Amino acid sequence: MQQTAPAAPAAPAAPALKGGNVTVNGQPVSNAYEVYQGFRAARRELGRQMDGLNEQRQDIANQLANEATTGVDRKGLEQRMTNVDARIADLDKAIAAADAEVAKAAAVPGAAVDPPEPPRTGPPDEAWVLGGMFMIIVLLPMSIAFARRIWRKSAQVVTSIPKELSERLVRVEQTVEASAIEIERIGEGQRFMTRLLSEGAIPQHALPSAQPVGVQASRPGDVRP
Repeated sequence: MQQTAPAAPAAPAAPALKGGNVTVNGQPVSNAYEVYQGFRAARRELGRQMDGLNEQRQDIANQLANEATTGVDRKGLEQRMTNVDARIADLDKAIAAADAEVAKAAAVPGAAVDPPEPPRTGPPDEAWVLGGMFMIIVLLPMSIAFARRIWRKSAQVVTSIPKELSERLVRVEQTVEASAIEIERIGEGQRFMTRLLSEGAIPQHALPSAQPVGVQASRPGDVRP
């Protein structure tokens, strides 16, 4: 059983413009703003209908893309797709006509009136401008001066060393250098003696003889038993 495509809804009678006056069904309308808003509402409704038809067509296309759809189901979906395409074409023409009517209605003086702006609740723009100037002229130089003061103070604290401490550091450095020289001399002497002993250059009789334990060297005035 074949399905017949539903008839497209008849478009409402659009207001006509004659000699600068707006007429609806032959009756003049003095409020052009309401007519303009009516055209805009009709255009929005046609747009919603177009969106619905596009979603319906996409759903049918997805069902046709399914390989499980065969036989009578596929033929019915194809017929529905044809009907939807025809409705979309008719609705596209209606939208084009509605756009033209909206443009004509907007040309009537007093029709296209912008809504009033919401009242401002914040500070005026002059306050922001003055605030920025105050920050640049007053706060910025103060911040730079304060930063320079902190930098100079910290530099003085780091570089200022007491005189007594510096003198002590100099003495410690001199002592360390003298100790290093003496240690180096002692090391050279020990290395020299070790080399002589290992080479046998010093005769045994040249070395001082060890004294016996308990015998002390004679000194003037000592009396031996």
